[in-house]
Amino acid sequence: MIETSRLILRPHRIADFEDWYAMFRDRDLFRFISAPAPTREDAWNRLLRYAGHWALLGYGLFAVTDRADGRFLGEVGLADFHRGLGPDFDGVPEAAWIMTRATHGRGLAQEAVRAAHDWLARTHAPARTVCLIQPDNAPSLRLAQHLGYRIFGRTTYRDVPCLMLDRPGR
Repeated sequence: MIETSRLILRPHRIADFEDWYAMFRDRDLFRFISAPAPTREDAWNRLLRYAGHWALLGYGLFAVTDRADGRFLGEVGLADFHRGLGPDFDGVPEAAWIMTRATHGRGLAQEAVRAAHDWLARTHAPARTVCLIQPDNAPSLRLAQHLGYRIFGRTTYRDVPCLMLDRPGR
């Protein structure tokens, strides 16, 4: 578990499912994710996959909650999704983040993503991390740049053009 001044980051729990699923059903929020809207079954399997990251790799995506009231706000972290994008990408911890609309414009995503990266650097010390962002996702590109990510390539993932970014470890 990670605590910041406003947030708690922790592995997902079964009790998070309904709020988490509601976030993924928000198509406007989800428009930059290169995947179709998940069914309940798909969402359930995805949540279980997150638990597998923690069990097998010792890192994964965190559920982000409001420190004051415990409300679910989104998820951030790093994972190994085996996307098939080549040796410069696959096998490297991949940063991912999505936050509910209620958090937008408050700096919470940057606070959460930075905390997750700092934790990974302390506990796993990867040589580098990567992320995959659609070129028209300006908010995520800004966040990635604030964290020190730089574009190193372009690819098409699930028929969608994407930028591949990386940043060196500490």
